Amino acid sequence: MLKRKLLAITIAATLCGTSQAAVDINGFASIKGGMALSSDDELYGYDDDFSFKNESLAALQVKSDLGDKLSVTAQLLGRGSDDWDVKFEWAFLSYDLTDTLRVNAGRLRTPFYKYSDFRDVGYAYDWSRVPQSVYGLGFDNIEGASLYHTTTLGNFDSALQFILGSYDGDAAIGDAAADAQIDNVTGVAWELGQDGYSFRVAYLVGKTTFYVDQLDSPAGLYAQLTGFGLGALAKDLDIVDESSSFAGIGFNIDKNDWLLVSEITKATVDDSFISDQESYYISIGHRFDSITPYVSFEKEDNKAKTEIYAGVPTASPIFAPVAGLVNSLETERDSINVGVRYDFHPSAAFKAQYTNADNKTADRKDSVLVVGVDLVF
Repeated sequence: MLKRKLLAITIAATLCGTSQAAVDINGFASIKGGMALSSDDELYGYDDDFSFKNESLAALQVKSDLGDKLSVTAQLLGRGSDDWDVKFEWAFLSYDLTDTLRVNAGRLRTPFYKYSDFRDVGYAYDWSRVPQSVYGLGFDNIEGASLYHTTTLGNFDSALQFILGSYDGDAAIGDAAADAQIDNVTGVAWELGQDGYSFRVAYLVGKTTFYVDQLDSPAGLYAQLTGFGLGALAKDLDIVDESSSFAGIGFNIDKNDWLLVSEITKATVDDSFISDQESYYISIGHRFDSITPYVSFEKEDNKAKTEIYAGVPTASPIFAPVAGLVNSLETERDSINVGVRYDFHPSAAFKAQYTNADNKTADRKDSVLVVGVDLVF
């Protein structure tokens, strides 16, 4: 029963839903409060002051069937962390070429992950949040078009998506804010499922440019390196129209009230100081009627590209800033999550989750406890 209910809600909250009326309106919300468990801890935006703003959100999705196989979908979402400023998360047109083939165009969710389309719909999964070690790439949407094909292959349900577009907006590089431009984003995502089992692969490429003021400005590090006659080193570090890629695989098992899900991802930006990002998680849970306890493990392993500054003498005045920049993006962090979901209402679930993150690179451990309610309407 719960499995069917979750599937129905998930489909309604994604672009794959089918409207039965001229205008279909649905929504979702998360009201969550949490805090770090020590005065020195900071994790996912929480400190030792209890806060309801950090991960709370609310959204409305409107879909209008225009007839003749054409529809339009828009999703408005406000986050507590953004002072509840409402923004268009999605806005796109859809046209059904056939019963199994659909084209979407506009502002779309990029299909990096298994839960990409409904990562904000907390009711659609058991955790309090999607695993941040994997889902922390920094941007979720692109402006572009996708071709979505559904069919059956033998006994398997197949969902194949091709995507083409670009991203122009904010990003973060470590602790620094950046203006990001990712052009020529092209990729494919394919998921096969049968009787409680599913397997998914995704691969996307693009051309990435990041502008960081303290690096790219006339007085920034790159200009200083060029002034020292080290323009080639500056080029090895900068992020201008660089080839980038994302690869991910995942699987899901939902049988006999046991739930097992895992994803593995790797993201790279060539010819830059951006570290290669390798991450994975594995999660297991068990349903006891309306209560689902779970435990998950996350691994984030970002290797610094130390070869960039290997030829720079340690006594050089530029060694420290260059090495500091490159090494700042090295991260090895293990996280353990223990939580429970309680479906106390047909459209709402109470959740509590404890997370302990062990940052081996920074030699620190941080813990946070979050409780709240995820609901759909």
